[in-house]
Amino acid sequence: MAEKIITAMFDGKAFYPLETIALPVNTRVRLSVEVLPSQAQATVSFLATARSLQLQGPADWSANIDRYLYG
Repeated sequence: MAEKIITAMFDGKAFYPLETIALPVNTRVRLSVEVLPSQAQATVSFLATARSLQLQGPADWSANIDRYLYG
């Protein structure tokens, strides 16, 4: 089994990796948490978090969000 160290941010409910992780959806993993010193913790922007999620959607998602959400 391969081991990889990944830095993540914790928002009070979930851990969000600060880099892309090449794992299939629903892959089980074991986490070991090491709290980093304050100076090592970088502020994470919303855009960086959104990009890391690699969400898929139609090209006109933002222009037609109401239609996609409410039909």
